[in-house]
Formats: sequence, structure tokens, C-alpha cells
Amino acid sequence: MLAARILACGQPPVVAGHPFPVSSPGWELVRVFAAPITPLDLLCASGTSYFGTPALPYVPGVQGVGTVEGRGLVWFPTPAGMAAGDGSMAELALARAEDLVNLPADTDPFAMAALGLSAVAAYLALTWRGELAAGEQVLVLGGGAVGQAAIQLAHLAGARRVVAAARSKAGIERARWAGADAVVPLLPATPPTPGHAHQFAPGQAHQLAPDQVNDLARRLAAACDGPVDLVLDPLFGLPAAAAARTLRNGGRRVNLGGSASETSPLDSSTLRSRSLRILGYTNNELTREQRAAAITYVAQQSVAGRVRVAHEVAPLAEAADAWRRQAAGTVRGRIVLHTG
Repeated sequence: MLAARILACGQPPVVAGHPFPVSSPGWELVRVFAAPITPLDLLCASGTSYFGTPALPYVPGVQGVGTVEGRGLVWFPTPAGMAAGDGSMAELALARAEDLVNLPADTDPFAMAALGLSAVAAYLALTWRGELAAGEQVLVLGGGAVGQAAIQLAHLAGARRVVAAARSKAGIERARWAGADAVVPLLPATPPTPGHAHQFAPGQAHQLAPDQVNDLARRLAAACDGPVDLVLDPLFGLPAAAAARTLRNGGRRVNLGGSASETSPLDSSTLRSRSLRILGYTNNELTREQRAAAITYVAQQSVAGRVRVAHEVAPLAEAADAWRRQAAGTVRGRIVLHTG
């Protein structure tokens, strides 16, 4: 069969022939239709993730959508890059039977693959971890797949207003496309002061001057209709510190990523004076039942046309180029490989 294979850490996959997977008790053979290239795939294949260096070579792809004989269309996860085993970026893949989630027959496999675990994270970080209640105001940081899904899912959960903030022009456009009531550029319009370069690029430490943090907090607050109840934060860093200043007394901030920085300069006075709740979220904490219920809900909303994320479809044969473009951030949204 044809598969994308990681031969060296930090390098794009090579598409070539690969042995057919052999099922065993407790495992199902999935004929894969759609495999998204996600940030977790890129991180694992870099060899720098907290899961350690993966055993090479391996087929990447931590999730996918395909069919299983006797079950129809399913969503499935894999341990690719995190533990031994191959992933979804192949014509056929193995998945634990207990991890499979049945999807509605009229599901768009590419739209669902693009949503996948990003939408699960957005949904449960808002509702389960963030305890979003109808009538509350939400501030969503970032215009990636998590941010886009969160904007729509917050509205579906009854939020009265959803404000988004994004770093790039493309992110701002995606947030608007997703239906945010207002969108704030995270980077200021004015040039940075000497020695304080605009940052907000993945992996860089925060370098903005305090007055620029104050400016961002003011611009975020101006876009909101009064104090914010809940901040959804996949960025961390300075955007998270500024966003915390928009929260009401007892407000919540849920962090589920660090694409702006691994540290954030949240000041003690903001935290204590408002009795804020700072919460962490990871999909790794979920039970199979929680994950399956969230995937089912997301699939239902996708079929109904209520939740979507920007994506493009590329053939498996072009996996190397798609991988490079996804890693460089030069695409409109998430790339989903058509493996079938």
C-alpha cells in the first residue's frame, strides 16, 4: 500500500510503498479516506516533543476518518509519533476497536478530519473545563483550527458575544469567517520600539514592552461588551496576560496550548484582585467516553453546517509538499490528505 513515512526527525515524510497492516484481537483495519496534518503530527515528527524521539521509520497521523467493514464511516485516533505504531497517513491503518467513533453516513470526511481533535479540545475546554454558561461573553485567542471551532461552538453553547483575537492577517480573516462578533489584531498597528520586537511567532519568548501589553489589553477590552466571563487560550505568552485583564471578578481562563510562548507574564495584582481561575486543559486527560461523545457532537454539528474550519484537501502523493506548507503556515487552513 501507499503511505507517507517519516524517515528522519525534522524532515517531511516520504511517500512510498509500505507493508499492509495486519489486524489482531482488539484492533480494526481502517480504509482511510482523510488524514489531517496537525500541529501534534509536526511536533512528534520533529523529535522534540515530550513524548520523546519516535522510533523511525513510522507513518505519521494521530487521527483520521475512514471506513471499517461492518461499521461504515468512523473517526479514529492513533498513537503515531507518541508511541510505537503507525498512523493515518496511509491507505490503510490500524486502530483500537474501542477507540473508533461511528460518524453519520452523510459526514464530509475531509471537513470532519479537519475538525477532529482540535474541535474536541475547543468544545470541552469551553464547556467541561471552562464551564461556559448561556449568556456569557467569551474571548477566543487565535485563529487556527482550535480558535475557529471555539468561536462557533461558543455560540452554539449560548454565549451572548464571542470576541476573537489573532496574530496574522490570515488568522484575523479566519476568525471573521468563523463568525466572531468582533476580531482584534494581537499585534499593534504601530512599529515596535527599539529592543522590543513584535513577537507572537510560534516558540519565541515574549519581548513586547509593558506599554504594548497594556495597549493590547485596552484594545481587547474595547472590543468586548463589558467584562469577559471566559477566555479560551491556545497561545499563552503575552496575549494570555493581556486577555486576563479583560476578565470579570471570578472569571476563567482556560489554557490549551503555548503557540505564542511557553511562559506568560501574568501579574499577581490582576490574578488576586479579580480572584481569577486559571485552568489547564489537554485532550490526553479525556476518557474514551468523553472523547467519543465530543466527536459525535462535533460530527453532528458539522453535518448540520454549524461548525467548520478552513481546510484544503491534498492527495497522499503530495504529502511532503503539504507537510512543508503546513509547517510553514503558508496555507489558508488545515491540510487534509486524501488517502483513499
